[in-house]
Amino acid sequence: MSVRNLHFLFEPTAIAVVGASDTPRSVGAVVMRNLLDGGFAGPIMPVHPKYRAVAGVLAYPSVDLLPIAPDLAILCTPPDTLPRLIDQLGRKGCRIAIVVSADAEWAGCRQAARRHNMRLLGAGSLGVLVPKSRLNISFSHIPAEPGRIAFVSQSGALCTAVLDWARPRGIGFSAFLSLGDCMDVDFADALDHLANDEATRAILLYIEDIRERRAFMPALRAAARNKPVVLVKAGRAADDPSPSQAAFLAEALTRPDEAFEAAIGRAGALGVTDLDELFAAVETLARTRPPRGDRLAIVSNGGGTAMMAVDELLRGNGTLAPLSEECIRKLQVLLPKSAKVGNPVDLAVDSDGKRTADAIRVLIEDPEIDAVLVIHAPNAMTDGIEVARAVVDTQKRHGGHVLTCWVGEAAARPARRLFAEAGLPTYDTPGQAVRGFRHLLAFQSHQEMLLQTPPSHLLDFQPDAASARAIVARSLAAGGGLLLESEAKTMLAAYGIAAQPSHHVADSEAAARKAVEIGLPVALTVASPDIPRKWDVGGVALNLETPDAVRAACAGILHRTATKRPDARIEGFTIQSMALRPHARQLMIGIACDPLFGPLIVFGEGGRAVEIVRDHTLALPPLNLPLARAMIERTRIVRLLAAHGARAAADIEALAVALVRLSQMLVDNPEIVACDVNPLFCDDQGVLAVDARMRIEPITPGDRRHFAVLPYPGHLEEPTVLHDGTEVLIRPIRPEDEPAHADLIGHMTPQDLRYRFHGHIRTLAHHQLARLTQIDYDREMAFIATHTGKDGQPETLGVVRTVTDPDNHRAELAILVRSNLKGTGLGRKLLETMVAFTRNRGTHEMVIQVLAENAAMLKLAAKMGFALKPAEEDPDIVEGILICD
Repeated sequence: MSVRNLHFLFEPTAIAVVGASDTPRSVGAVVMRNLLDGGFAGPIMPVHPKYRAVAGVLAYPSVDLLPIAPDLAILCTPPDTLPRLIDQLGRKGCRIAIVVSADAEWAGCRQAARRHNMRLLGAGSLGVLVPKSRLNISFSHIPAEPGRIAFVSQSGALCTAVLDWARPRGIGFSAFLSLGDCMDVDFADALDHLANDEATRAILLYIEDIRERRAFMPALRAAARNKPVVLVKAGRAADDPSPSQAAFLAEALTRPDEAFEAAIGRAGALGVTDLDELFAAVETLARTRPPRGDRLAIVSNGGGTAMMAVDELLRGNGTLAPLSEECIRKLQVLLPKSAKVGNPVDLAVDSDGKRTADAIRVLIEDPEIDAVLVIHAPNAMTDGIEVARAVVDTQKRHGGHVLTCWVGEAAARPARRLFAEAGLPTYDTPGQAVRGFRHLLAFQSHQEMLLQTPPSHLLDFQPDAASARAIVARSLAAGGGLLLESEAKTMLAAYGIAAQPSHHVADSEAAARKAVEIGLPVALTVASPDIPRKWDVGGVALNLETPDAVRAACAGILHRTATKRPDARIEGFTIQSMALRPHARQLMIGIACDPLFGPLIVFGEGGRAVEIVRDHTLALPPLNLPLARAMIERTRIVRLLAAHGARAAADIEALAVALVRLSQMLVDNPEIVACDVNPLFCDDQGVLAVDARMRIEPITPGDRRHFAVLPYPGHLEEPTVLHDGTEVLIRPIRPEDEPAHADLIGHMTPQDLRYRFHGHIRTLAHHQLARLTQIDYDREMAFIATHTGKDGQPETLGVVRTVTDPDNHRAELAILVRSNLKGTGLGRKLLETMVAFTRNRGTHEMVIQVLAENAAMLKLAAKMGFALKPAEEDPDIVEGILICD
């Protein structure tokens, strides 16, 4: 992952077209024509040994004979020529090359490029289009119009389809990038560049394959914090495994497409399933802002189209806005006397521009309505253009969140162009319009989840990590594999998840004795590493009320398992008292590992029909309470957790806490490769794990279990003592630290805040504080000094942070210490901690910018070895550089 040389792809000063041609319809000819037609202002240098000129431009017989070094080259030559040409371009000083051939030999091309620090786009790339730079270095048949959306795709064919779709709708692009096979430049690189591109307001990705999620996830999270990112992933169904092949239910439920959705949702991006949805999302994000809420009003000149929109809205669990009495009264004045006023609002087939505009105005002004969808079907009694102009004028005059849908084709085109020019989102069908609205809400929800501050009370919980590690160590020493049910439950209990005690017994007599000891009635299951689903072989017996019933059940289980699974190893039985929780809902929680995104937490409906019902959701660990609550709310079973008649509401908070603690167990014990807790009883008394299975495997280099979202690095915590004797803990910052971080800002003098932020500031808004406290512990790092205040609450005394570029070359440093703690040595201790972390990370240099009047900080920086000099862009700022490697 690197942005090195990428700006030459989007803003080159000189371009070479290697393999340029005058042969009609050849790639070399189309690329030359597009470059010239686009009006690129810099030198365009065709290279071909047989031509003196191509498209009227002087040609050069070889790369070596080019008069100047091209920043960017596009290779339109056969695959066997590519490594030699890339080597020649590198020696000439070229910074990046586009490889058109899909059959390029990767190893040779990459080796040649690396010798010269070159970047490669492709293989199989359509090219790149940057309208603001008047750059069309592609073989697309359609140019891109200028705009604020960047489109990045692995499919060149899809690029041309999107361009063809966007042009008549007036959708423009800041950049259009065809990655091809991602032999070098990949999605992470593109995201890192476009996230900081001021010309780009939103980023769209079409993904066929992601090979390295450790680069992709940080880049996606960083980009999605700055601007909307929408993704469509191809090939989902083909990747789905057969559920019956999975030994654990959590593994059976964890399909690649669902893991992908969980990952991009955690990053704050929006995922869609197909091109229709992508186009609807493009339309929405290009032209509108997030609404206040999810209450939608629908206005139409025909009942049928309106009901189609209502059906689509309700299918997606959307909210049809109820109309207030005042709103209904105002609409009754505007509509025909025979009209029955409600939502959707039927304007009647003969509705003209004035009636439509007046109705929209009433709905916009209603505070109980968040957005208005206007649907118009063509007919002989109305002028669709006149109605469209009325909609545009009303929205401009009164504001509001308005979406439009002019149904039809030829008759609807002029109105759609009008909406495009006015910046209003418009859709071809009611279904597309409603899906576009849902996309906007989903994106807004993902963004809000990024900004939620977790409560800090869970931090007080201390698991019995030593007991859990002892079980893991014993399993690893024995070669790993399945834990006994009793061991799995001990692991859960060590992390505060209540579990019904279970006992392993060798035979029927031992089972009968243990039943009396623990108390009847009991439940009995077969113990076998070869039988993952004990119900399927008759390996379960419940409500056994006497010792004789236990003995009989043992015999029956042995007989049934021998009949259905004669190959299975039988290691005795597991016995436990019956958990008598008559009002409990049966749920399941678990752990699985996705081949790309690593460990996942699974939650959903439990019991025997888990794989059939498939009411579940996935999330990337580590979890906090807001993320756990969101998991629960995404399932249908959340409705069953509410109170029903005499059945009290289940303790959802206890369920969310159990998910957080399961996540913490996984973070502390990454050797857990799979886990099922099914059933997990949940009622008003809390949660209880009735059955649990767990598999342990050693971690090896390159293991799939590396977390896609890095967990809190607790090993970096370090206690220290200040010069005045104050004991503090220097540790990485957590999202839960937001309130204390706000208090830190409140304890600063105006001058110290100006020194830190290079401007006048007194407070920080929630979204700013969330951005400072929710970091990725990789490219972003922050250490705080904290201790317990007089009121028993944690206090943040100071913070040091760095933001490192994707190349891991430069880390930008900032530091803030409470104004009343100057001279205690806290600033130096924080800085020493960050320097050590940065050096260990392998970053080349650390950079700090200090106001020239901030003598104390300049003195500290000099003592720490920073080389100080006035900043070139501002004489009032001193820049300090520390070489770390």
